[in-house]
Amino acid sequence: MNSIITGEAVVLELRPASFGARALGLLLDVVLNAVLLALLLLAVAAAGEELDEAASRTLVLLSVVFCFVIVPVAVETLTRGLSLGKLATGLRIVRDDGGAIRFRHAVIRGLTGFLEIYLTFGGLAIAVALFNEKSRRLGDVMAGTYALRTRVPVERASPAFVPPCLLTWVEAADIGRIPDATARRATQFIRQAGRMSALSRNGMAAALATEVAGHVAPPPPPVTTPDDYLAAVMAERRNRELDRLVRAGVQSSAVAERLHRLPFSP
Repeated sequence: MNSIITGEAVVLELRPASFGARALGLLLDVVLNAVLLALLLLAVAAAGEELDEAASRTLVLLSVVFCFVIVPVAVETLTRGLSLGKLATGLRIVRDDGGAIRFRHAVIRGLTGFLEIYLTFGGLAIAVALFNEKSRRLGDVMAGTYALRTRVPVERASPAFVPPCLLTWVEAADIGRIPDATARRATQFIRQAGRMSALSRNGMAAALATEVAGHVAPPPPPVTTPDDYLAAVMAERRNRELDRLVRAGVQSSAVAERLHRLPFSP
């Protein structure tokens, strides 16, 4: 996992591509480029009777450069780091700061890629990619880029629910205006509590419960744990906000219906 801190001090967690995913995407791109080259060579061979030997060699050389350098550079520039192979494997080439690549990055990657992929049959690219944490090939190192995973598993949200032992208490509790920052941290804690160590979970739950307790009355039963307390308060807060929004929507619909009714209509 790679982390980048934005100018607003927000930490972005980015997932660099694995070596296997990069290799598969690169293999698909190489096959497609090779097929395109074969088609161009067939066209050159068909027109070979009308061309001399020097012209045929020039066309073959231009076809190789076009398929293995110009096409990859043009595709990555126009799509900002994509290609057919990367689309198939869910990857995108980005800068080291997480931004989209530009023409100069694509040119460096394309020129270097012709050396490390085609002239060395991928040996140089594999050797370099195996010895860095982001599986970057030589072209990425020189251009300041790496492959980013765009398809990540969606984490299923685990909504808060009121523990059965606190149903009676929370229904009668007075839940005031909990600050948005506190509510957001409490919600994130509930979602991530299952992946935290016991020591970190207990300490964070106690700290958040202390913050929330200043806006809730009366206090919960003495045997209530901080985890259950947070789950009950946040779930009841969500349910009450939802009920309030539903009532406001019904009221707005009724007012809108009266306003759009024709004057003096029966």
